[in-house]
Amino acid sequence: MLGLMQDYPLLTHTILDHAALNHGEREQVTRSIEGPIRRTTLADIRTRALKVAKALEHEGVRLGDRIATMAWNTDRHVETWFGIMGTGAICHTLNPRLFADQIAYIVNHAEDDIMFVDLTFIPIVEALQDRIATVRKYIVLTDSDHMPATSLPNAVAYEDWIGAVDDDFEWKSFDENTAAALCYTSGTTGNPKGVLYSHRSNVLHGLMGNQPDVFGLTSEDVILAIVPMFHANAWALTYAAPMAGAKFVMPGAGMDGKSIYELLESEKVSHTAAVPTVWLGLLQYLEENDKGLPYLKKIVVGGAACPPMMIRKFELDYGVEMIHAWGMTEMSPIGTTGKLKHATMSLDREAQLKLKEKQGRSPYLVEMKIVDDEGNDLPRDGETFGHLMVRGPAVAKAYFKLDQEILTKDGWFDTSDIATIDPMGYMQITDRDKDVIKSGGEWISSIEIENEAMGCPGVAEAAVIGLPHPKWGERPLLIIIRDAGSDIDKDGVMAYLDGKIAKWWMPDEVVFVDEIPHTATGKIQKMELRKQFKDFKLGD
Repeated sequence: MLGLMQDYPLLTHTILDHAALNHGEREQVTRSIEGPIRRTTLADIRTRALKVAKALEHEGVRLGDRIATMAWNTDRHVETWFGIMGTGAICHTLNPRLFADQIAYIVNHAEDDIMFVDLTFIPIVEALQDRIATVRKYIVLTDSDHMPATSLPNAVAYEDWIGAVDDDFEWKSFDENTAAALCYTSGTTGNPKGVLYSHRSNVLHGLMGNQPDVFGLTSEDVILAIVPMFHANAWALTYAAPMAGAKFVMPGAGMDGKSIYELLESEKVSHTAAVPTVWLGLLQYLEENDKGLPYLKKIVVGGAACPPMMIRKFELDYGVEMIHAWGMTEMSPIGTTGKLKHATMSLDREAQLKLKEKQGRSPYLVEMKIVDDEGNDLPRDGETFGHLMVRGPAVAKAYFKLDQEILTKDGWFDTSDIATIDPMGYMQITDRDKDVIKSGGEWISSIEIENEAMGCPGVAEAAVIGLPHPKWGERPLLIIIRDAGSDIDKDGVMAYLDGKIAKWWMPDEVVFVDEIPHTATGKIQKMELRKQFKDFKLGD
């Protein structure tokens, strides 16, 4: 027997309809690419998104067509997102920080039809246009006054383009499992792979993001979305914020500490989210200029492991709740958040801060477990290492246009991370499975060593890789970038680490470099480091 409830499809444009109807007056703020702060409302964004949809229909865009965006977080980018999806087309966000070869591959693989591009990225696209086979029109996200001369074919200023139509448009109706958005992985091994989100998965993911133990947004909150919209759905904030009727603040291209602080202060931001490097920049600005954070309540940090010293500084020195998070493009991307729960309230402050170093626990709609090499479930004891497996309604089951199985027979996705899960459900990533250090038959966590090393005075950044060892199989090499003006040496680093990690985890060597390679999403490229240090010898 089936239930007798209405069949109400979960379509992304219903989020914007709800927001405009119930929170239409709520201000939305953008630091524009042209420079000035631009202010609009949720009602205005819906009106303009309808015009985007109508203009796309006039261009001949149909259900399932891929429409690319290469843009910062701005109101115009939000309008294009909802407008594209509301026609039944697929919003394909392009990461401008990828290598040129990767961008060209992604656009051609997706067969993008039209591309929206910000002023900042026109030189990137111009350099690639002869290698892009399918894009027939470029819409530059600006007005006629700021429209540059460009060699891009059929280029038009966004404001002129939507100005040619009105908002008399009805969103298209289709099955909620229809594809809505496309995002490619950063492709650290081989070509990037496309993750194709559905309307249903995006709506559910937005709802999940608004659970109190995730972002927990309300109509009274002000969220500064620093994490780019080209990084896996902006961590669902582009959906979660209008769902709640929150004030959405978008930083455009201003990602430095000073620019971020100005928005936090002027807009009285209560919540924000970004990768650790952004917060390192903000901390430096705060300390150099003796500034505080009187309005900020919560920071969500993810994309890479958050150094413990950063958590402590924001929590103890600035009174801001720091929530460690983890996820993947294939998970839409939220997987866990490190919000403290009732069972942790009896812990002392030091134990709570230590717990916050973990990536956290899964919210409702994400299932998570660890398994051994044979696929057997492992205990949640906080000590046993295993392969991290996930499943849920916003987790990928296949890659776009790739004929390969990515799920186990019982429907779990292997994240390629090695992790522990403790009895309270808090997960901690110890390594990627290709980066884990196996020494004498035991596993060493490179991430934990890196996190501790980052707390050493004089250390700006740290990376750990495993290198061959004649006796133990592999041993850790610690690679460090010094702070400007620091003279920290190997002995100083080793003395600092002593007692903070297990004796047998202590690095065999410490080397100092001027640069550590990163991916387009800010992750350390350990494969490149292993190539760089392939002739470095450990042991006798």
